Amino acid sequence: MVGTTLITALVASLCLFSGAGGAPLEKKQTLSLEDIQKQALANAWKVLNGTLDDGMTRGKTCNAQTVSIRKEYGDLSKDERKEYIRAVKCLLSKPSKLSATKYPGAKTRYDDFVVVHMNMTPSVHSTANFMHWHRYYIYAYETALKTECEFKGSQPYWNWAKYTDLPASPIFDGSETSMGGNGEAVSHKSGMPGTPAGPGGGCVKTGPFAGMNITLGPLMPTMDAALKIPKNPRADGYGYNPRCLRRDVNNYFITNWMKPANLVAQITGNSAIGKFQDSLQNGFGGAQALHSSGHFSIWGDPGGDVYVSPAELVFWMHHGQLDRHWWQWANYLEAQVKTRASMYEGGTNWMNPNSARGKATDPQWLDVVTPAGTEGIQSNQLFSTTAGPFCYLYQ
Repeated sequence: MVGTTLITALVASLCLFSGAGGAPLEKKQTLSLEDIQKQALANAWKVLNGTLDDGMTRGKTCNAQTVSIRKEYGDLSKDERKEYIRAVKCLLSKPSKLSATKYPGAKTRYDDFVVVHMNMTPSVHSTANFMHWHRYYIYAYETALKTECEFKGSQPYWNWAKYTDLPASPIFDGSETSMGGNGEAVSHKSGMPGTPAGPGGGCVKTGPFAGMNITLGPLMPTMDAALKIPKNPRADGYGYNPRCLRRDVNNYFITNWMKPANLVAQITGNSAIGKFQDSLQNGFGGAQALHSSGHFSIWGDPGGDVYVSPAELVFWMHHGQLDRHWWQWANYLEAQVKTRASMYEGGTNWMNPNSARGKATDPQWLDVVTPAGTEGIQSNQLFSTTAGPFCYLYQ
């Protein structure tokens, strides 16, 4: 994406990745976040056990005995965290399956996932399949960890509302069981007007991923230009551009826009998938968007780049929580489970408001990271976490 197209994308991304909105609440908050989780899990078990119908067709392979339970990273044991870290490092060590000529910056199997996201960004953000494609994408990553790196666990998530001091959380505290620490403290300004800079900004130098380099992008950077993060040698961001993983993990977004009340309001205040998805990406009730707030709570390079953000290792936990948030919305009201399961609304290109409307039969693509047997899977196979190729619930 080059020239005027890139400028157009930048303008659109500022709405997508850092927007705030003022959509009115559709009903008052009467539940706590814990209530919503309990009700969603209870109803999801009913669906799995056949006592509640969500309208999805299920085979016999996903049942109470085989279902995987995804947990919050801080709730994993230290051994479970180490196992996840080992598997991620494994993907970082395996060679890319992409063309070295077409994608010279893709050196590892992990990089393959980054390239797929870079390619798909315009069609999987602010579109009908925003939630659905990313669910499929996370599943593909989890599948690669299991089939290519012998991972024994389930993909963890980051509960946005759990930590009041994110840099000190088990995810970023820099311990041997973290996903690496915050970036080194360096003098810098915020790359986004009206938002304070965080306490990091430099290279990650603590924890299991200390000294890690990234090689793709940046394509749409949001860090202070004074930091002089090297530009990619190619306009499309696919050139080889080795540089350190930077983070600016901060508490600004989680303390202002990601409190339990914000999550409850977004879940209970949107009864249709279109408004639910839009308000996740553009803001709700005067609050910053939860999707962008999660990304910018990590920030850095590439964490704040809408195209290259999966090169940030915690991307998968952030989008795991986004998937959980959708799962909670779809399941917490027993009388609405069947109706909400099949909702699908929106366009097909986030930079074109007049793009064709998405259809539940639209195929979804993941190129070289596609799990076996799922190439071109239809969106309607991605509606439930216990139907189609999936078999997992959230704890």
